[in-house]
Amino acid sequence: MNRLQNLFASKTNNLLSIYYTAGYPELNTTVDIAEALEKAGVDFLEIGFPYSDPVADGPTIQHSSEQALENGMTLNILFEQLKELRKRVSIPVILMGYVNPIIQYGVERFCKQAAEVGVDGVIVPDLPMYEYEKLYSSYFTDNNLSNVFLVTPQTAEARIRKIDDLSNSFIYLLSSSSITGSSLQVSTAIEDYYKRVEAMQLKNPAIIGFGISGNAAFVKACEHANGAIVGSAFVKHLGTENYLETIPAFVKSIRP
Repeated sequence: MNRLQNLFASKTNNLLSIYYTAGYPELNTTVDIAEALEKAGVDFLEIGFPYSDPVADGPTIQHSSEQALENGMTLNILFEQLKELRKRVSIPVILMGYVNPIIQYGVERFCKQAAEVGVDGVIVPDLPMYEYEKLYSSYFTDNNLSNVFLVTPQTAEARIRKIDDLSNSFIYLLSSSSITGSSLQVSTAIEDYYKRVEAMQLKNPAIIGFGISGNAAFVKACEHANGAIVGSAFVKHLGTENYLETIPAFVKSIRP
């Protein structure tokens, strides 16, 4: 079992994950931010690697990716930084990004490097499920990496069940089909979507993301899933003064 699997085996509700972009706001603070988040009580982390065309991301994360690239962040530099990760951070860590940089880097090489630095899973929103299953799944399995799939309100039941079969940590339940940074608006349709997924009694836990920006949204998400992911709201926080020192207060504003 990797750290992600151990986490979900030991804790089943009110899980909090935080996303941030590697290399933002400064090039060399990736592990500093991770360490501060663990000390503040976050359960697991998603570290994004920047890409020049982040189509699923809203303005906040797009800006962070642009700034990170301007700062010089690359996958090579990220993996070099993460060599310090497991000396300072013990909670599960996921890398999140788009498939094009991974293919350019080499999928097998990417998975080996991720495992060597202590990464536990990967989220690649634009990696087709068929390609993962037929071409790349062995690289993930051989390196004990969990591949995390996304589900939207439009995802058919058959596909959700297929995702559940292919998953071994959690399923990322998008609160809507919009881009990141949109506020969580729990309409009747969204409530029905959550309930539909709950009723399927999937073997993997579900974590809700997109639009979780405060305590109310976090609590609402946890009514329907095992936890929630905060992304854009934290990336905005990283644009403030003394962002490292004020991380504990930010985390308390989400989960007191």
